[in-house]
Parts: sequence; C-alpha cells; structure tokens
Amino acid sequence: MWDLGVTSWYQSNGLSESSALRTLDLKLISAEEAKVTSDVVTGTFLLNSISAYILFDSGASRSFISAKFVHHPSFVLEKLPAPLEVEVADSKSFLAFDIYRNCKLTIEGEDYSVDLIPMVLGEFDVVIGMDWLSSYRANIVCDRKSIQLIAPSGYEVSIQGEKRGGVVLCSLVKAMKYMNHGGQSFLAYVIDNEKVVQKLEDVPIVREFPDVFPDDLPGIPSDRDVEFRIDLIPGAKPIAKAPYRLAPSELQELMTQLQDLLDKGFIRPSISPWGAPVLFVKKKDGSLRMCIDYRELNKVTVKNKYPLPRIDDLFDQLQGASWFSKIDLRSGYHQLKVREEDAPKTAFRTRYGHYEFLVMSFGLTNAPAAFMDLMNRVCRPMLDRSVIVFIDDILIYSKSEADHACHLSEVLETLRREKLYAKFSKCAFWLREVQFLGHVINADGILVDSSKIQAVTKWSPPKTPTEIRSFLGLAGYYRRFIQDFAKIASPLTKLTRKNTKFVWGEDQDKSFNELKTKLTQAPVLTLPDGPNDFVVYSDASYLGLGCVLMQRGKVIAYASRQLKTHEINYPIHDLELAAVVFALKIWRHYLYGVKCTIYTDHKSLKYFFTQKELNMRQRRWLELLKDYDCEILYHPGKANVVADALSRKEECEPIKVKVMKLVITSGLIEQIKEAQKEALKEENWKRDRIKGQAYNLDEDNRGLKTRWGRVWIPPTCPLKSTLLEDTQVKAEHQKPYGKLQPLEIPLWKWEHITMDLITKLPKTRKGYDTIWVIVDRLTKSAHFLPIRESYSSEKMAETYVREIVSRHGVPVTIVSDRDTRFTSHFWRNFQEELGTKLLISTAYHPQTDGQSERTIQTLEDMLRACIIDFGGSWDDYLPLAEFSYNNSYHSSIGMPPYEMLYGRKCRTPVCWGEVGQRELAIKRRPIEFQVGDFVLLKVSPWKGVIRFRKRGKLSPRFIGPFKIIARIGEVAYRLELPDELSGIHNTFHVSYLRKCLADESAYVPLEDLEIDDN
Repeated sequence: MWDLGVTSWYQSNGLSESSALRTLDLKLISAEEAKVTSDVVTGTFLLNSISAYILFDSGASRSFISAKFVHHPSFVLEKLPAPLEVEVADSKSFLAFDIYRNCKLTIEGEDYSVDLIPMVLGEFDVVIGMDWLSSYRANIVCDRKSIQLIAPSGYEVSIQGEKRGGVVLCSLVKAMKYMNHGGQSFLAYVIDNEKVVQKLEDVPIVREFPDVFPDDLPGIPSDRDVEFRIDLIPGAKPIAKAPYRLAPSELQELMTQLQDLLDKGFIRPSISPWGAPVLFVKKKDGSLRMCIDYRELNKVTVKNKYPLPRIDDLFDQLQGASWFSKIDLRSGYHQLKVREEDAPKTAFRTRYGHYEFLVMSFGLTNAPAAFMDLMNRVCRPMLDRSVIVFIDDILIYSKSEADHACHLSEVLETLRREKLYAKFSKCAFWLREVQFLGHVINADGILVDSSKIQAVTKWSPPKTPTEIRSFLGLAGYYRRFIQDFAKIASPLTKLTRKNTKFVWGEDQDKSFNELKTKLTQAPVLTLPDGPNDFVVYSDASYLGLGCVLMQRGKVIAYASRQLKTHEINYPIHDLELAAVVFALKIWRHYLYGVKCTIYTDHKSLKYFFTQKELNMRQRRWLELLKDYDCEILYHPGKANVVADALSRKEECEPIKVKVMKLVITSGLIEQIKEAQKEALKEENWKRDRIKGQAYNLDEDNRGLKTRWGRVWIPPTCPLKSTLLEDTQVKAEHQKPYGKLQPLEIPLWKWEHITMDLITKLPKTRKGYDTIWVIVDRLTKSAHFLPIRESYSSEKMAETYVREIVSRHGVPVTIVSDRDTRFTSHFWRNFQEELGTKLLISTAYHPQTDGQSERTIQTLEDMLRACIIDFGGSWDDYLPLAEFSYNNSYHSSIGMPPYEMLYGRKCRTPVCWGEVGQRELAIKRRPIEFQVGDFVLLKVSPWKGVIRFRKRGKLSPRFIGPFKIIARIGEVAYRLELPDELSGIHNTFHVSYLRKCLADESAYVPLEDLEIDDN
C-alpha cells in the first residue's frame, strides 16, 4: 500500500504550477505489515453495498480507491475543479483529475459519506485518510487496533480492526487450576471442509456424455421449434439511449467480452434505430458480467404469458425421492436463437460500436417465459416423472439408485439430442440431499436452506414501510414453514397500511425477532405421499386464520392470513368456518377429489352439514364444502398434535466442528444438597429440642401460656369452648377471607357468558313466571327470555339453542349458580356435546356470577316501572326492557352493549356521550328536605307489607307521596301519614325517602296496600 502525499493546483488563484505543489513523503506497506503497525487499522466493510478491504491510515491526507475496484454504476465519477498532484515515496508522482464523490461507506449499520480519488493501491481496495477521519472526529486506539468516531446519528461507534493472528498457549498447570475452580474446558478439532474438485471422468453415467459438458458453447445454436420473439405494442417507436460512462477496468472488460461474443457469432454489428446502454455487475467469483439495460424496450413489449411453474407445485412431485442430480445449463439464454426480424430490437450501444444479439440476451422481459417454454418441450416426456425444470435449472429425482442411473442417462441423452449444453462445475450428481430454489430437499422432506436465510436473520429493524415490505417479501418466501405466519407478522403489516403512522414499538420488535427465530428453527416439511390420509387442522382468532395440512402424522405445510376488514365483525362460528373454507381453497390441489378429515376446536361446526337455518354467507360456503369429500370433527387439543408432528432441523455452520465437552465443578454444593435431604428425614429429627420448647412457655392465672407475644390455649382450658361458641354466633366485622379471583378476560364476543334466573314473579296471561337472564361477559349485551319455572332441562335446552346459539354460536364457557336446571345431568351432557365448559359458582356465593346478579337488579327496576306506568303483564314489555338495557351506557366498557357487539351505534335519539358523562358523575351526596315537601316512602324493607295484594318481586318499592311535617335531628323526618298507615311510626330515616314532584300518575293508591301484622 502507498501512503500518499497530496498537493493541489488551483489555477483560478493565479499561482504557478511550481508554487502550488506541496509534497508529503510517505511509506509503502503491505497488508500483513498493516496488521502489526499500531497507527493504522484494516478491515472489510461495505462501500456502496459492495464488500471492500479498507485501510484507515492517519498518515494519508486524502482518501483513495483502487482503480481495479471501481466497476459498479453506483460510483459516479466527477471532474476535480483543479488537478491534484500525488507523490509517492520513491519520488514518483502523477496528477489526479477525477474523484468519486459521496460514496456510501457502511460501518456498524451506520452510513457515512466519503470522497475517493482513483489510483493504484496494490492490496487494498480503499484507503481512508485524514480528510474523512477528521470530519467524523475519529481517534485511533493503537494498542487495541480500533477506531472510535462519532456517527451521523450522534452516537459513538467503535471500529475493531484486524489483529495479528496466533495461537494462545496455556500451561497444563494453569489449565488444571482453572478446571479445579469450576471452569469449563472443551476438546475440539476442526475438520477440513474444503471440497474436492470432482472430475467428469469420475462420475458414473455422466462420463459417457462429455460432449454435453463442453468448456464453452460451440457457437450459434441450432434451429429449434421455439425462437425468441419480441412483439411490440401498437404504435411503439424505436428507442435509443446514450451509453453509460464506464470505468477504465470496465472498458477493458467490455472490449474483451464484445470480442468473445463476436467470435462465437452471438452478436453482429447493427444499424438498428434501437439502442440500449451497457453496464456491468460483479459475479460471486469477482468477475464482471455484461448486462444490457433493456428497460425502455421492455415497456413497449407485449408480455409473454407463458406460465412459470409454482415452486410448491414442483416440490410436490418429489414425494418418495431419495436420489438427486442437478444440472445447470451453460449460458442457457445464449442457447436460444432470436427471430431474425426481431434481432434489431436487441441492439445495444457501446463506446466500441453498435451491435445486436442473434441469441437471447439477459434483461429482456419475455426471456424467462420463452426459455421455460423451450425446456418444457425438451423435457416433456420426463416431466413430473423423474424431472422438474425451472427455467435453466434441471433437477433429476429417483426413488432408488438403479432408477436414478436410468433417469440421469435419459436426461443427458435428451440434452445431447437437442444440442443443449451444461456447465459441469455448476452441476451436482448422485446426491442424497440437494439445494434447489432456495430449499434443501432430501428423503425426509423439504427444509429451509440456511445459506439463503442469512439475509433475513441479519436484517436490521426496518425504519420505513418500504423496508418492512422488503423484509416480509423475503421472509414470506418461506411462509409454508412457519405456523401462523400471518398472525406473527400482523404488527408489521399494520405499519404498511395507508394513512398509518410509522411507530416501531415492542409488538413490532417482538414480531420481527420471532420471524427471524422461526426461520432459523424451521421444521422439516414432509412431501405428500399419494392422495390419501390428508388431515387439516384449522383455527381462527381475532388476529387471523391459520391451518395445518398433515398426512399420516407429518406436517406438509402451514398456511395463514390476517382477517379482512369485514371479517372482524364475524361471529366466532362464522370465523371458524372461514378458516375451514380458507384451508380448502388454498390446498384444493391436494384435497379435491379425495377423502379428507378437518379438525376444528369449534364443536358446533361438526353439525354444520345438518344445520337447518343458515344465513346467506353460510349457504355460499356450504355449496363450496359440498364439492369436497370431507368430514368435520371436533378436536380440542390439536395444538399439541401439530407440535408433536414437527421434527426440527439442526442449524448448520460453514465449518464442521466435533466437540467433546469436559465440565469439572466443585463437589461442595452437591454435598450440602445431599446433607439437607438427609436432615429432612423423620428418623434424623431432633425430637428432644422440639419438645423442649414447651417448657419455655409462660403461664398466667387464666391458664394461658404465652411465648413471644403469642397465646397458646391448652386443650383442657375452659376458655377454648367459649371462643368456639362466639365464633359460631357472632357477626363478622373483618374483611372477607380469600383472595379475589377474577374471571379471565374474554377475547371474543359471546364466547364466555353468564346466566341466572329471576323466579317467583307474578304469573302473566301467557303463563310466564320466570326470566332467564343471559349476559355476554365481553360486550355486556344481554338477552331476557321469559320462561316458566316448571320448564324441564330439555325445554331449557331448546330455548337456549333457538335464542342464543342460533344468533351467536356456541360459547366456550358458561358461568351460572347451582340451580338444579344448570346442574342436571341432561344440561351437563348437552353442553359437553356442544363443547362448552360449565363454571358453577360455589354454594351461597353469588359474587361468582356478579355480572348476572347486577343485570337482574337493573332489569327488576325497569319492570317495576313498566307495571306502574302501563299495568298488564310484564312479559309484554320484556323486549323493550332488553332493548333499553342493551342501548344504555355502561361505564365498564365506555359505550352501550349494542355498539360493543355490532361495532356501530343503534338508531336512537339518546346521546350516549351525555349519558355516559352523567353516569360517571353520579356520586353519593347528602340530601335535605324542607318542611312541606312531598316525598315517597320506601316500603320494600318492611317484612309485613303486602304490595298490590301480591307477594312478588315486581311490586313497587315506594308508596306515597306524603307531606313532611317536621325535621327530627340531622337525618330523620316526620311524615303526615293517612289512617291506613296508623299502625306505623311516622318518623323515618332520610334513606327511606325520595323526593317527589306533584305528579298524579305517580300516586300509589293506599287501598291496594295491606299490612300483615303476622
């Protein structure tokens, strides 16, 4: 490497050439010398997304780039405003006229801008000098061979350079010392992983066809049935673009490749009005590939719709195969002629002339489809029998070694006959495991190619929606390997929607990392073996739909997708059915025309084919399901079945290492653990020490023994029986026992419900005397069903299916009290068949079903008002009460139950916002009445009162109004009572009174009121 001195010549300031020059004497060092030199740092980093070997040299005034390295069109060459004279250590100098500005240098995920002057650098691709180091306030730490600098984002970044390698030796005595202190040691040796170059004459069968594997293509291809043609859209005119500027190294490569193409007859000089520019891209081996920028021609070309095969369809043909060979054609596109009249359209313009292709060129829009057509015609007799083809890649597969010899010979004979040629160095034969189209295939099935997913696992967190789409596009290529891919990726896809603010949070970070982890731990998927024994497991949730396709206990593929906008409001029954339909559609090529079984965790789907009442959506799906010979079964534990069916692949490393692990730890901890176990044995207890504590108790005159402030009451003490009696009869004044055990928060509407009965109601004209209250725990929506107390469990089940299941589907759990109708044998069996779990409250503990109890209280108040205002039977107004309840504001959910259930407001003049604010503002406050005010008197606590000559729950709680004649103290009032209530004391606490305005309709006739003195 040359350390460089730089001087500038600024012609604009009038200085002479000699006066403008300044010379820096510098030294020449090699890459090995740089590793041991303290004031320089070396390393490999990305420059314009290309890997470059870089030297950071504090002795260089400017930054330079090797002329051999500059070959990519991303490097933009500019003229310097004035030439720079560069003088090297041996007094030789040259003038630099050009510079590459704003090149992107990527270090530790941060991008830096650097200006580079092209020159000959020897072993290094780039030299970074003081102009760049000073702009980022860089410090070179000599002893650690590292650089610390300030990144554009403001964070401090440390660059660790290469160090001189070597073996660190450790003495045997020191090693034993480490091991005695609990250290771990490893015995390992590295296997030489270098591949042995295979020769053509060593490969069975293949060695009989040396003419199929020439060192180069023999020349212009022979005439075939298929020719590449370029049809233009009507009205298209010729397009010619100016040539791109190329680096000196690229110009040299261009001249070489043009001469090679001319010698082979692949191109010829052209006078076509068409013209496309040329650029170069770097191959994996470092050589340059010439590409033609045909984008303008492709825009006016009629697209060839010849289908390319689906990759998963290709893999399905490999079932049962255990021997593989892979053939890659040599410059496959150049083995297909261009139709003579279309050759001028392929013309390209260079510094060395104007040429057109006689063979198909890379970059033409219809090239893949045309070549796929050719390969399908050539291999048609063997397709899906022993060969699959994807453009110019041929995979030969067989079930046995003998079959593979026949199949391989047949393919090579076909290539010889069709004069198609392959590149031996890129082919592989007689394999038990093969890499094909980004996957690894063997006798066990198909798995992810670990080398192909490194780009995903090393992906830094996206910063824009476009970067998220790029990541999901790459990861989605392997989505068949990831169970619930759509559900996992849901937080990421939400950020790609229109009008969505990009906020990267914990959910997105978890989703991003989980996808990368799933890819590195992807399972081995089995290839289908015949058309029988297919089993589908489907599931649905508010995040999306998911399904698994299995055959004989082995996973074939996963599939999932997120819910569409209109599907979010589906009831759970329809959502689970949508998952079944999704599985049948996506795997139709497997399941159509064969008998299959579908397992779902929603038991009501088991009876879908016999269900009589279906909505329009269900009828449409039923027609689709009838096309398949499928049986829907209930399986609550399918998740474990799927997990057990997976076989995880091991993660491979580029270098194979065999390791024997030696772990030496101290035995003291284990000795202590064993001693503790021994001490806990009963025969080793120190009984005399435990019994000795009884003699340390202090006894008082009541016979009580105390120790450390606590009382011990002997069994013979009289006080013991007194305390037990008081415990049984005295009222409780302490907090209730037990911790609060809240029920699990539901995830979906009408999946978890509660129910209770209001009994002993006045019998209506229709004979109803009971209300069945059923409430959804999530949305708080309720149904009030009038029934008779004499209903049997069978009649209750019929009502339940008609009113609840038909509207909302089968719930997952039901919370109820211990009413005999809810604990009967029939009711339990009925719910078990539906797949519903019964949660019965403990005896005399209504708080378990507090939601139903609170709803019942509200309903009773509403029905009382109906009877007072309208009279007649309460069942006539029960639908109105249900409507009013479901459209009343609930503070617990912040909206009415109707809106929570259906996702929209009900048509009603009530303003829910005002109602909600009023409800939230209700607080207990002291109330005062004035003498002369009229009040209603609460009579519901009076045990002896018979209201409306009926003993029932719907009798009014208040009578009156009565006039206040005096105030007694702070919280009591004396009322003017009529003669009918002369037997009652006329002074009442304020809590029994309610303010009443003079409203004749609110009067309760006292003649209907009786007092039972008994």
